[in-house]
Amino acid sequence: MSEQSSPAPSPIALVTGASRGIGRASALALADVGFDVAITARTVREGEGTVGPPTSDGGGDVTVPGSLETTAAEITERGQRALPITMDLLSAESVRAAAATALDEWGRVDVLVNNAIWSGPGLLDPVGVLNLEALDTAFTANVLRQVLLTQLILPSMIEQGSGLILNLTSSAGQVDDPPYQVVELKMLGFAHCASKGAFHRMAPMLQAEHESDGITAVNIDPGFTWTETMAALDLHNFGGAPPEATGKVVAWLAEEPERAAQWRGRNLNSLELCAELGLVEGWPPETGT
Repeated sequence: MSEQSSPAPSPIALVTGASRGIGRASALALADVGFDVAITARTVREGEGTVGPPTSDGGGDVTVPGSLETTAAEITERGQRALPITMDLLSAESVRAAAATALDEWGRVDVLVNNAIWSGPGLLDPVGVLNLEALDTAFTANVLRQVLLTQLILPSMIEQGSGLILNLTSSAGQVDDPPYQVVELKMLGFAHCASKGAFHRMAPMLQAEHESDGITAVNIDPGFTWTETMAALDLHNFGGAPPEATGKVVAWLAEEPERAAQWRGRNLNSLELCAELGLVEGWPPETGT
């Protein structure tokens, strides 16, 4: 009687900012296609999440749904393992501990999704009144800590000979003609645009430096996406896409590594690709003629 071979282990993804929004949607979509998912966020339990206004004159914190606890449960319901890890982009030690936990517990990371960002007072302030401490915080969290986490995970990917790094960037950090209506509504500001612009440069450099090591690095521009945080802050909704639109694209890229090849070191518009592939039923909504 022949011995039955044990099933191959599931691939591993690490998704930051996974308590809500695009991070949560990406983690769940990855679980749907067979990934075990390590997830990071600041909010551990449901009901503990708060978010501050992104402008200095925006008032106090408001509560927002979502947590590591909830996302982990949803991953488990899909038959995959979840590894919730508390991480705060404002703490380098927290980032180091998160990377160490993921690698120590599961031994490898096949896909890194750099999604988490800092959002707080000053992020969307006009240049003329921008507190430079807020600008410093934005660059620390949205650039330096993203680089740090990538540096910590990259050696293990190089050692295994493969790895997919997906950076959630933004057209706000790329275009010279900003949507003025959005700026007037205080939904776009220099600190956000500048930090996203700097972050946007990492994937092309990673690709140039490590393509021979089996690394694929891609920028994903999620376009205007309506999240729980934006709803909690009562921001204007310009018909934003659901987070699942980008989450499904993340999973589609990760499921078959060769799919990301054409975007190596380049930018991918997830809403356009999601619509082209029909990854989310009912989105985009049909428009009348």
